[in-house]
Amino acid sequence: MSALILALVAGAVVGLALGGLGGGGSVLAVPALIYLLGFTPVAATTASLVIVAFTSAAGLSAHARDGHVRWRTGLLFAAAGIGPAMLGGALAGRLPGAVLTMAFALVAGTAALRMLKPRTAVSDGAVHTVRLGRAAAAGAGLGLVTGVLGVGGGFLAVPALVGVLGMRMRAAVGTSLLVITINSLAALALRAGTADGLDWAVVGPFTAAAVLGAWDGKRLAAKLSGRALQRLFAVALLGVACFMLVDAVA
Repeated sequence: MSALILALVAGAVVGLALGGLGGGGSVLAVPALIYLLGFTPVAATTASLVIVAFTSAAGLSAHARDGHVRWRTGLLFAAAGIGPAMLGGALAGRLPGAVLTMAFALVAGTAALRMLKPRTAVSDGAVHTVRLGRAAAAGAGLGLVTGVLGVGGGFLAVPALVGVLGMRMRAAVGTSLLVITINSLAALALRAGTADGLDWAVVGPFTAAAVLGAWDGKRLAAKLSGRALQRLFAVALLGVACFMLVDAVA
């Protein structure tokens, strides 16, 4: 199968997961780039940032039209992550490929286990006390993960926005896309050197397919059980994480 077809298929799957689940789909981009398309870990994390930035921005526009983005809160949350995201972007180019692969596997495994954990129901009228220190720490941690590993971090951002800032789920999903877009662009700002060597004939179609897939994923989520989709994705992601961990230590 040609690299172009693989890029289109992988991009569509990443987009469907991101659009259908509201976060976590971009975690599949890095392993797809490494194991299907032959990218090095450093190049894969850089390319993933490009894919994540464009796909999140496209999803953000759709959620903004529906009124599900809290701009002020999202910008404040993202501000805490810009510095760590840029630091992580600079640090990633200096880490051995095996270390990046192992770190990514651990983060992906954590994301999968979080998705499999039963979700605690939160009523629409529930009010949470905003803890600025915790919010800043969560934003900084998300930025660092985005910068180093090239993942959007929606699986981290959404729970933080709900649990720490008391947002409703729909608003948290839309606002997380704003945070992810900003963090991805900040990390890319310090990865300009690694971006020059990317195979844009692969990255471009991958990104386009992911953007289109995200739109289809949003429609799919309205027809199918979101919890069932999340569990199926989590099991697949856990398998990918285990494979990458074994590959890193082998």
